[in-house]
Amino acid sequence: MQILRQLDVHPKVREEADILVRTFSGAVGKMFYLSNLKLTIISTIIMGILFLSEVNYYLTPTLSEELFVDTSRGSKLRINLDIIVPTISCDVLSIDAMDTTGEHHLQIEHNIFKRRLDLNGKPIEDPQRTNITDTKARIRTTIKTVENTTEKACGDCYGAAGDIIKCCNTCEDVREAYRLKNWALPALGMIKQCKNDKSIERMKTAFIQGCQIYGYMEVNRVGGSFHIAPGDSFSVNHVHVHDVKPYTSTQFNMTHKIRHLSFGLNIPGKTNPMDDTIVVAMEGAIMFYHYIKIVPTTYVRIDGSTFLTNQFSVTRHARQVSFFNGESGMPGIFFNYELSPLMVKYTEKTKSFGHFATNACAIIGGVFTVAGLIDSLLYHSVRAIQKKIELGKYN
Repeated sequence: MQILRQLDVHPKVREEADILVRTFSGAVGKMFYLSNLKLTIISTIIMGILFLSEVNYYLTPTLSEELFVDTSRGSKLRINLDIIVPTISCDVLSIDAMDTTGEHHLQIEHNIFKRRLDLNGKPIEDPQRTNITDTKARIRTTIKTVENTTEKACGDCYGAAGDIIKCCNTCEDVREAYRLKNWALPALGMIKQCKNDKSIERMKTAFIQGCQIYGYMEVNRVGGSFHIAPGDSFSVNHVHVHDVKPYTSTQFNMTHKIRHLSFGLNIPGKTNPMDDTIVVAMEGAIMFYHYIKIVPTTYVRIDGSTFLTNQFSVTRHARQVSFFNGESGMPGIFFNYELSPLMVKYTEKTKSFGHFATNACAIIGGVFTVAGLIDSLLYHSVRAIQKKIELGKYN
């Protein structure tokens, strides 16, 4: 008990002492020493919590914000993505990127992977690196293939032979010839070149697997778009289209989960508005639009290091498309991004030590004063009750 009394920040004196100001525990006996000790412990805990909170506030730098015109148009824009389409196979999906002029990005630097998933979302195989569609390169490859096969046996194109493709020795040649004619492709089982082609197996697994597309790509720092859509993509009269004729429009369930989408470097603590977003397609052949407004952002830390990244906001829209009604569009996930001409600059700054010291003293003194007032209030209240009891006994 003597040790506990020594810890009391509000010490009490005995009744015999000639002191006018007395505290609660000294007036009512030993039981109130414990109550006063509890008050001391609670006060100490509160002071400790508030002090640690003030220390954390002092050590956390403040951010000053500036706004100015963005002059970094010549640099590259990095797009980080991780998207899951749970009901369409990777063999069917393709990813394309283009800028505001409508031209496909050529020689784009990217590191995009596809990972096949089962319908429960579990990986089936190791991820495979994929190529972002390059329509012009594809046409050049097709022409080169035709030139190399002119001396060989000429396969039947089933009426679709033309100036570009005169011989169809593979299933892909037949498909390309029909694309160039803009004709509907007949059943692959009726085409000799396609009987042992992998496209038959691809059709069988088109809707019994899922696909995860993740990685990054670096594009020119201008507005543009990229999309994930089913079917092989190509260009007809400078219009970007996807070949989905082997399937019906209602088969494409474009439900998707955006695990991550950001622009620029990932900074710890920065939140992205589209992370872990699940978008459900209530019908087949839904065309999802994600309109993104990007604000270039610069972070300058206390040590002087600078990080260039981007903040963005997003607006979502969806509509159903039908191939039989002649509507424009195709099922898929479309991201259209636009860069703001202004840049935001955040600069970290330290707080004043004098301000911290003043707040720390205020916390300690304030809690101690309030604890003393509570102790004094309890003491005088109990003393008044005790005097009334003593007067009642004498009567």
